[in-house]
Amino acid sequence: MKEHKHTTTVLVLGASGATGKHLVQQLLNKGHKVKAIVRSPEKLPESWKNNPHLQLITASVLDLSAAEMQGHAQGCEAIASCLGHTLSWKGVYGHPRKLVTDVARRFCEAIIANNPSRPVKYVLMNTTGNSNRDLNEPISLAQKCVIGLLRLLLPPHVDNEKAADYLRTQIGQNHKSIEWVAVRPDGLINEDTVSAYEIHASPIRSAIFDAGKVSRINVGHFMASLISKNDLWTKWKGQMPVIYSKYASATR
Repeated sequence: MKEHKHTTTVLVLGASGATGKHLVQQLLNKGHKVKAIVRSPEKLPESWKNNPHLQLITASVLDLSAAEMQGHAQGCEAIASCLGHTLSWKGVYGHPRKLVTDVARRFCEAIIANNPSRPVKYVLMNTTGNSNRDLNEPISLAQKCVIGLLRLLLPPHVDNEKAADYLRTQIGQNHKSIEWVAVRPDGLINEDTVSAYEIHASPIRSAIFDAGKVSRINVGHFMASLISKNDLWTKWKGQMPVIYSKYASATR
């Protein structure tokens, strides 16, 4: 697959998270320049702090002004969001409840205000529990009931849905300044190395009752590949691909 021959600058949101760290490393491995917005740089690998291709921006992303977001987005050919909610009572039920959605909206507004000469790629890490409502994805009645409960009980699930809906319905398929992909991993696990994985337009198993597995490093690898490889981007832009590690679906 053809990769960019010139160096691409990528802004990563949620870079210090469990998947965001892998995404940053994969982008650096591919020779990109990375700007990473992080709240706690002390948690980052030491090797990052002296890497000339990595610019660390210490900030809480929603505290940035519109002008600051525009400045950080300026010159970036892609923005990748691995933002999510911490698995704690405060992280799940506290504020900001619409972290992922609000950041997607505000950075898309920043991109549009910058009026780039070519569309900027926005890659959103989402979840397989969220349906792509541009497609007729079959969901069992039981799963619909569980998803309905998640919407009531877990604000982060609603945030993931609304973030993808914003890209689908507000940015859409033919925006002059933004192209997007929402990557939907199934059950996330930790592994140290990239392994074989597969990509599908829609889930091939129930996210609730028959969830597959995918390593966070594989998700980071796929998100970095989307940014790097033009034909892969062309295949998936405007879609919500689902990613599974290969061994997981082999047991199906």
